[in-house]
Amino acid sequence: MTEISKLSVFKARNLPITAELQNKELERQLGLFQLFRKLYEHHSGLLDEILQLENLDQRSFTGLKPHYVQGVVDASVVYVITNLNENKTQSFQQAQGIWTIGRDANNGISIMDKYLSDRHAAIQYIDGQGFYLIDFSSANGSFVNGKPVHQPTQLRDGDRIRLGSVNFDFFVNHACRNLPTVAIELLMQLVPKIEANSVKKLDSANKRQKQVTKNFDNSVEATQGSGLIKSLGHQHDSFSTEEKSEILDRFLNRQSSYHPS
Repeated sequence: MTEISKLSVFKARNLPITAELQNKELERQLGLFQLFRKLYEHHSGLLDEILQLENLDQRSFTGLKPHYVQGVVDASVVYVITNLNENKTQSFQQAQGIWTIGRDANNGISIMDKYLSDRHAAIQYIDGQGFYLIDFSSANGSFVNGKPVHQPTQLRDGDRIRLGSVNFDFFVNHACRNLPTVAIELLMQLVPKIEANSVKKLDSANKRQKQVTKNFDNSVEATQGSGLIKSLGHQHDSFSTEEKSEILDRFLNRQSSYHPS
């Protein structure tokens, strides 16, 4: 038998085995697909954790935006910002610094999820220490970075929290800073469509104060006849810039009342 004929016989004999292996592989993949579908239906939070461990973007699989809670400490005011309520970003202030989380509508952060207890957990702010997560002996537990919470656990910036099947990131804002005003020449480059008017207004506001004294001096003769300055009992040379501006405004308002447009 030639080499070619031997090869043909070998392939022919192994065709049924190959088909059987392919069928088994397809069955295995179908079983995995069904398993992951059931897993997501009943334990979506666990599947999200698996996807994160694999460094995959869960949004591309679930189509959901990531949830978060941010604790904000601004001087004497403490509050949280979150999008857990109805997928809308909201701010929540609480006089005692306690934000309860659960399925019940009376919670500070109410989430309609069947794996949450009515009063599942709370985030509490302790002055001088920070934010803590407290679990209220919930049925499905609370976790910080994959570890179960059995007692008050301090939260750090970037912690991953899971309550039942609800997952969210926690962030802490420690301070708020007031930044300096952006220069006009930079504004012109940043928003060219709207600053033509804005820049003119800013420029006129800067020049307005410089024109007040000049406008006032030009109007002195007219105002002397009206008796406005005389009735104040002062000479205009002794007025400050602010006083001159106020007198000029009053005079212009008085003149406009005599000549309505």
